[in-house]
Amino acid sequence: MEERISSLVQINHAAEETMRNTLFKLGACALALTMLGLTAAQAAEIGAAPVVSIPLLFGIPIEFFLFVTTLLGVALFHGRTMEIAASAAILIALYKILFSVFPSGLGVAGFAGHLGHEWVTLTNLFALLMGFALLSRHFEQSHVPAALPRFLPDDWKGGFVLLVLVFVLSSFLDNIAAAIIGGTIAGTVFRGKVHIGYLAAIVAASNAGGAGSVIGDTTTTMMWIAGISPMEVLEAFVGSGLAVLIFGIPAAMQQHAYSPIMKNEAAGNAIDWGRVFVVILILVAAILVNVVVNTRFSTQSALFPFIGAAVWLALLVSAQFRKPDWAALPGALKGSIFLLSLVLCASMMPVEHLPLASWQTALGLGFVSSVFDNIPLTALAIKQGGYDWGFLAYAVGFGGSMIWFGSSAGVALSNMYPEARSVGQWLRHGWHVALAYVIGFAVMLAVVGWHPHALLR
Repeated sequence: MEERISSLVQINHAAEETMRNTLFKLGACALALTMLGLTAAQAAEIGAAPVVSIPLLFGIPIEFFLFVTTLLGVALFHGRTMEIAASAAILIALYKILFSVFPSGLGVAGFAGHLGHEWVTLTNLFALLMGFALLSRHFEQSHVPAALPRFLPDDWKGGFVLLVLVFVLSSFLDNIAAAIIGGTIAGTVFRGKVHIGYLAAIVAASNAGGAGSVIGDTTTTMMWIAGISPMEVLEAFVGSGLAVLIFGIPAAMQQHAYSPIMKNEAAGNAIDWGRVFVVILILVAAILVNVVVNTRFSTQSALFPFIGAAVWLALLVSAQFRKPDWAALPGALKGSIFLLSLVLCASMMPVEHLPLASWQTALGLGFVSSVFDNIPLTALAIKQGGYDWGFLAYAVGFGGSMIWFGSSAGVALSNMYPEARSVGQWLRHGWHVALAYVIGFAVMLAVVGWHPHALLR
């Protein structure tokens, strides 16, 4: 009898969690659809209209409903996320080929043109996800994470210092790498027990650090390439720096109550400086190629996945004296296919117009970027113009942290910690991220003020 009651309780808890996930997802998607639905009414004000009309349902393109259904499937069926996302990418592509239109044209030719436009982004992302999975193993096997307890404070402040470290790293490093490094260190110093609220904070720290740096995030790099001064983006640190304090302290306390930081370094721990060199080599290669390509060869940057190729070249060269843990790749592959499928789905959404540029629109884009890919949103905002680019960088860069699949860093970290793939748990325990986003934005308005700028070219 007791076993039956226990079983019924477990089923009830599972049903409640599923319902929470569904409600949270519906709320997020409703917000996104509301934002995007406004664009049809304001398209005439912007002064542009699609050449070919697309099928609408309740005034909203049908593609959005297909994408919302995909997100609901991901929320409800955690064990089949890759299959659902990949199937959705195929379904949405077929729908657009047969009934709708791509920005590059109609039918199969339009789809081919779309892939031709997106392949560099997708390939770069795939190469980085797979490459950084090996980098993470190199870093873990270097035993540096196990040596950190001697430098980190023993109480909750140790967890907070680690978040600040992730924030600093991501200001000059890809946010995926910063999140993976943070997740690897956390897994060691917290003995493999990392709270979901703290995982959300690691992702938020990695995105916040890149928000004010033109080499720290893809979206800010896009602004730089478009002719926006790095100094205009720099003001995003006003909001993101404050945000780290707002979400970092409660997240560190959550983690300390869940699993305190390891007070002493493991006995007999010897750092493998060869693997440390490999990690540094990979990161330096990624940073140098990112800076050189986007400053000296910006026109060619969209023609080839230079950053991903640089990471793999460094991995293969360093394999001559430190062999990578190739066994990490199969696990990373599943998560990579899932992310690429979602990014492809998002790229096919007909977001041809945005509401008129204003601080309210920028604030809303932060919430939208937690559901939709922030890269096409950023590209459209740059094309539209009229934004305060620091506010936009903060919104699209940090906003995706509010849901685990809202940023590449979140998806990468969920490959390491599958329990993070619960939308309900992420929002429930990572509540401080959304709070930090809103407060950081409000403080930017009060301190910096909204000053829209035209592009330099």
